Amino acid sequence: MTDNKNQLREDCIAFAIAVSDICDEVKGCSVFVNQLLRSSSSIGANVHEAKYAQSRADFINKLEIALKESSETNYWLELIFRKGKLSEEQYRSLQNQCGSIRRRLIASVTTVKANK
Repeated sequence: MTDNKNQLREDCIAFAIAVSDICDEVKGCSVFVNQLLRSSSSIGANVHEAKYAQSRADFINKLEIALKESSETNYWLELIFRKGKLSEEQYRSLQNQCGSIRRRLIASVTTVKANK
């Protein structure tokens, strides 16, 4: 595994922890918060699983699932923000972290598909 992949994994873990820390502070909206926790932690879980993919197609599939989870995470972040449960600063910070991870996932999937 290259340093770039390790960094992506570490960034996914840091992001899931940051989301979890903020969710610990959110009162109410438990259904939305639970969905946010699930989707944000699933990003890194799928990146980690990709390391042990059984084939190139399986590897791509895991990264594409992580990509979908990052999109879902953005949705839940926006919903909780619009409910007034996150400050603008918290929302922008998490959105930026998620966007950075998503862009790297897109680049990884694009590269792997191009190298078939």
